[in-house]
Amino acid sequence: MVICVSGHVVREPWRHEFIADPKEVAQLRRMLRLRLILWGLHDHVDVALICVSELVTNVIQHVGEGTAAALRMELNEPHLRLEVEDPDTRALPTLLAASTALESGRGMALVDAVTDHRWGVIIRGDTKVVWCELAVETAACGPTNGPRVTRAEAILELYGSWRLPHGGVVVGIASPLSMAATEEVAIEVMADVLHWLRARGHDPDDVLDRAQMHFEAEIGGVL
Repeated sequence: MVICVSGHVVREPWRHEFIADPKEVAQLRRMLRLRLILWGLHDHVDVALICVSELVTNVIQHVGEGTAAALRMELNEPHLRLEVEDPDTRALPTLLAASTALESGRGMALVDAVTDHRWGVIIRGDTKVVWCELAVETAACGPTNGPRVTRAEAILELYGSWRLPHGGVVVGIASPLSMAATEEVAIEVMADVLHWLRARGHDPDDVLDRAQMHFEAEIGGVL
């Protein structure tokens, strides 16, 4: 859900639970990238991915592979807040100079640099939350209309009437989607298209980059 407060964008937080494993990092990065693009934060994708990669790597290295963790993202302009939660309240991140010969601590030095020192640790009962914030600016609040938006709304409503439980396909009657549900459906549409591209021998990352460039070029022409 998107809320405009004094001209600034505030979004309902997004949370994703995952297992801290090196094999899961690529998928986590892909999900985060899609979410950021959907939120209109394409200019901040690279820095956000760096931060999350380092925070998740800290969990893998210092808490342990296989740890149940969670990623949370919240937009409250002028900041995008990223949090990684894990169950170890003793393994606290260490900040060392990026030039040090030691490997441990370099990740947080990088996070510290790209976030302009906006990061910290919160202990919540038996869990630890390592957070960081990025300075962001999105498009001004207000409705955006046009043939592409109209077509996308029709696709999302139609797509939202389909369900895929346990490998089967069940077609239901579409009903008006809430803002939160619409975002989830949009993510599913994008993810399914990426799966389709991969299955047909295309490079999903290349297509996604080209689509992002096309999108940026179009919105740049109307700002």
